[in-house]
Amino acid sequence: MSAPAGREPSDIAVALGALPLFPLPNAVLFPGAFLPLHVFEPRYRAMVRDVLQGHRALAVVMIKDKGRVDEQGHPEIADIAGVGVIVDHVELPGGRYDILLRGRGRVRLCELPFEPPYRRAQAQIITSPPEDVPAPEVMALMASASAFAALLDKSHGGFELRFPPGASPGVLADLCAHQLVLDARERQVILETMDTGERVRRVAEALALQRLAFGSGDRELN
Repeated sequence: MSAPAGREPSDIAVALGALPLFPLPNAVLFPGAFLPLHVFEPRYRAMVRDVLQGHRALAVVMIKDKGRVDEQGHPEIADIAGVGVIVDHVELPGGRYDILLRGRGRVRLCELPFEPPYRRAQAQIITSPPEDVPAPEVMALMASASAFAALLDKSHGGFELRFPPGASPGVLADLCAHQLVLDARERQVILETMDTGERVRRVAEALALQRLAFGSGDRELN
């Protein structure tokens, strides 16, 4: 798949009334993040075809409990999700797709009555309150992120973490969570954390704990 160069709408509001849902057990889409996905199930191939013909937007939503299903057999999903747009795609043999999503925001979902073949929801963009995060807490986040990124690079090689110049604390927290937080459930909790200061602290603590879990850098990451 080529670098992101596809058509991206400037406003996703048109999609929010009946936003297509892509429920996944281990994927979280953060604002500004790029998420590659391989789409092979027939219902989601149909979803990709539909959105490519229109607004190109969909929500990646965490499956909360596979064991709890509705009358259609659909698993329980989170109320908060990441909405993104398809910025690049490749259609593969058999109707499968490789797609590249770019996160555009957090949304609160109210699922609509099911109309086959895929789930949809009314979605409301969630805006974070004004950011007022003390500089030492931002520096602690960057230090934790840099330390764990160095551990990844030592273990696997070729990993480099770059902080966007002038990025806000909220953007930094989302970037670090997307790239570095290993546990999908923890990433979902971070996605649902609207207070920016709390989110910065939570990501910093998660990365510090991950680093401790792998010792002082002499254990390999799986």
